[in-house]
Order: sequence, then structure tokens, then C-alpha cells
Amino acid sequence: MFGYYILIGAIALVSWLVSNTLKRKFEQYSKVHLRNGMTGAQIAEKMLADHGIRDVEVISTPGRLTDHYNPKNKTVNLSEAVYHQRNAAAAAVAAHECGHAVQHAQAYEWLKMRSALVPVVSVTSGMSQWLVIGGLILGAAESAGMGFYIAVLGLVFMAAATLFSFITLPVEYDASNRALAWLKNKNMVSQEEYKGSEDALKWAARTYLVAAIGALANLLYWGLRVLGGSRD
Repeated sequence: MFGYYILIGAIALVSWLVSNTLKRKFEQYSKVHLRNGMTGAQIAEKMLADHGIRDVEVISTPGRLTDHYNPKNKTVNLSEAVYHQRNAAAAAVAAHECGHAVQHAQAYEWLKMRSALVPVVSVTSGMSQWLVIGGLILGAAESAGMGFYIAVLGLVFMAAATLFSFITLPVEYDASNRALAWLKNKNMVSQEEYKGSEDALKWAARTYLVAAIGALANLLYWGLRVLGGSRD
């Protein structure tokens, strides 16, 4: 278990560093005001209109970095700061979330796969590690193999969550690429503003990359504990 704590500690440290850098980047680019004077909400509405999307609503949502696209009710949810502010960071986030709306409208395959996994992962992710640990404890206390099968079930659930994390990567990177391409092609931002938007989205994407690597490392660790232990 000591190795597990080292693994979790290392992943948590990297995640904290990336998250802190992301916050600093957004604060930095929040000071780069858009020359066109448009708010994040106006940026989002224009990007949707330019892609012929008329059935998606742009709304304000409480909190910080709570921005997301909801495919169920077709809403681009922008945090209050992004919704109202007129800077490179707000433009980047607003366009990125609209990138997801464009993916949805165009039936982007990776987004469809991710959406299909949402109901599965929402149920299984919270119990996966408990099943693995419980199975290992039960397996150590009994001669029968029931504990092993419980642990393997936990690994299957954990694998689903890991797969979800990796499928999320192309979804997020593609949304950022769509956002940046639109901002540039429509001359929505100056060169300086574009660099800020690009850098902000780059660091946002790295949070998903760290999460995916962490999920894989966690799966491999417990997989070795369960499957390696079964050969003893």
C-alpha cells in the first residue's frame, strides 16, 4: 500500500501544479481585453450563429471555471465571469464550450462515445475502488475465490472510468481546435489576444490529460494487485 500512496501523492501533486498554473493563466489573460469589446456571451452566440446552430441557448451559471456544454437541454453554460467579461480568457472559454455544441450538432464520433459512457461511469466510478479493496480483503480472509471475482468486477468498473477519461481527451482537444480556428478565421481576436486564448486552452486541456494518466496509473496499480496476487 505504501507504493499506492506514493503514486496517489505524485498524481495529486502534478494535478495541483497544472490546476494552479491554469488559474494563473486565466487570471493573466483576463487582463488582456478584447479590442472588439464583445463579452464571452456575445462571443458564444456569434460562434453558434456562424455554425448555423439556432437551438442552443447561452446561459450564465454560478461559480468559477464551471463552464460546460449540456447536450441534454442544449445549453452553453458560462461561468459568471466568462459570461460578462470582455477578455482573451473569456473568449477562449466561451468558444471552447461552443466547440462542444458544434461537435454535438455534427454528431462528432468521440463525443457520441463519451455521452454513451456517461450513465455507466456515473453509476460505477464511485464504487469501483471499494469493490477492488473489499474483494482483496475478502480474498485474503477466505479460501474460496469470491473475493477475487468481486475485485475483478471492481477493476472492470475502474477500466470503464479510465476509458471515459481517455475518450474525453480527443473531445476536449477537438473543441479547443474548433474554438481557436473560429476565433482566428473570423478575426475575432488580435494576434496577442489569440496567443492568450491558445495558451489558456492548452493548460485547460492538460488538466484532462493529467486526469487520464492518473486514472490509468490507478487501474494498473490495482490490476497488478488483484491479478498478480491471484497467481500466488
